[in-house]
Amino acid sequence: MLAVTPPASPLPHVEPPRDCPLCPRLAAFREALRLEHPDWWNAPVPHFGDPQAWVAIAGLAPGMWGANRTGRPFTGDHAGHLLFETLGKFGFAEGRYTERADDGLRLNGLIILNTVKCLPPQNKPTPQEIATCRPFYEAALAQLPTVRVVVALGQIAHGSAVRTSGGKLSAHPFGHLAEHRLPDGRILIDSYHCSRYNQNTGRLTREMFEAVFARALDLRDAHSSPDPLC
Repeated sequence: MLAVTPPASPLPHVEPPRDCPLCPRLAAFREALRLEHPDWWNAPVPHFGDPQAWVAIAGLAPGMWGANRTGRPFTGDHAGHLLFETLGKFGFAEGRYTERADDGLRLNGLIILNTVKCLPPQNKPTPQEIATCRPFYEAALAQLPTVRVVVALGQIAHGSAVRTSGGKLSAHPFGHLAEHRLPDGRILIDSYHCSRYNQNTGRLTREMFEAVFARALDLRDAHSSPDPLC
């Protein structure tokens, strides 16, 4: 029996089934964890946020002790502290984050879309698994016509965001705070992932991460039209 129930997905029609079989390695890992931790979520993690969002965060994949355990993106592991504190500072989140999926935290104007929906062993999805899961990200983004800015957390998420838009990676190289005009009219802002490793090594500082969302707000203020950024 699950310890908590994650909030309902804002995009229920584009979620994979709980026992999604498309990636055999991930499915086998999921089944093993269900035996080891039967009170964890242990399933594809639903999207989380505002269905009327103008910013979408493209995440990587659920973390073992985070979303795979709690059922909500970035909830319950080290990465979530910096992420939700930053979102609160810039007005994208309200409520108190307590590392639980039922803490009542709400996102405003922003939605989190993982580009890989299931936990990969050692947090490393294979290229085939990334490609297999991409249609769920594509379908979610297609249901979000008000999204004008995408923030990619890490190079894998960057790649999925670029490919989903019809762009080529060679024309859109990844780099922290790099900004790309995508073929679909959206603006992509890159960020190093807010993982424990990146924070502990200084690859990503709080100031660097906050700069990403400050830039997103700058884009909103500069382009107040409801149409895609141009």
